Amino acid sequence: MSQTTTRTDPEGSAEAAKIQRVLLPADQRPSPSGPISGSFTFGWRALLKIKHIPMQLFDVTIFPIMMTVMFTFIFGGAMGAVVSGTGQTGGPAVSEYVQFFIPGIFVQTLIMITMYTGITLNKDISKGIFDRFRSLPIWRPAQLVGALLGDQVRYGLAGTIILTVGFIVGFRPEGGLFGVLAGFALLLVFSFCLSWVWTMVSLLMPNEEAVMGVSMTIIFPLTFASNIFVPTETMPSWLSGVVEANPVSVLVSAIRELMDGTVDAGSIVAVLIYCAILVVIFAPISMYIYNRKS
Repeated sequence: MSQTTTRTDPEGSAEAAKIQRVLLPADQRPSPSGPISGSFTFGWRALLKIKHIPMQLFDVTIFPIMMTVMFTFIFGGAMGAVVSGTGQTGGPAVSEYVQFFIPGIFVQTLIMITMYTGITLNKDISKGIFDRFRSLPIWRPAQLVGALLGDQVRYGLAGTIILTVGFIVGFRPEGGLFGVLAGFALLLVFSFCLSWVWTMVSLLMPNEEAVMGVSMTIIFPLTFASNIFVPTETMPSWLSGVVEANPVSVLVSAIRELMDGTVDAGSIVAVLIYCAILVVIFAPISMYIYNRKS
């Protein structure tokens, strides 16, 4: 009966251990990426994509200017008469409407831009890039959170452009710099939380066109069935209650109050509650779908 013996090679093992110590010393081995560092790394990746493809900034530069100027000078006179209740059009109506309208278009533009988060994510997934990320020793949600953090820069740029154009056309917030910055910060928080909805949509849809179609179907009622353009008092009674419960209307009201200098803690808390609901519902769903797709 023959026996098979295993012969060890002490010299070979020693040589392998020596090579391993030279190539990757124990004291120089990088520590695994944590949630914060991993998220910021992927956020930086999103910014680098903008650097190499500057046309991605078209929606956050030209679109805000176009929306603000168009609604101010084309519709401002007629809508100003509705807002003021005097029925008079012309310069005074436009000037009064600008004070009402700029916080609203500020919100609408940034909210509409958030849907491009889902389109970008869907493009990465369809190209197989996220399949490479899953093999990395990182916090699993870092890819999604990092993409959302990177988009905060785009939102900040778009918001700055809108406010700049608003100041040029006559917007003068009585809340001063503090009110403007507080409203800006509140809108960025809401935009980050709302982006989880488009993240879920991007993971469910097969291509960019489908993501765009579903996102527009959701975003149009949210923005146009709100108090962005006219007060809810001018709407039918059966509709005004629905519009007032719209999270976009709650956000617009809170930002208008901050910019007007009449801070209402209840409005801010209501916005933060909506933000928490969006994250609690859509972030886990997005991660569940993302893990299954991976």
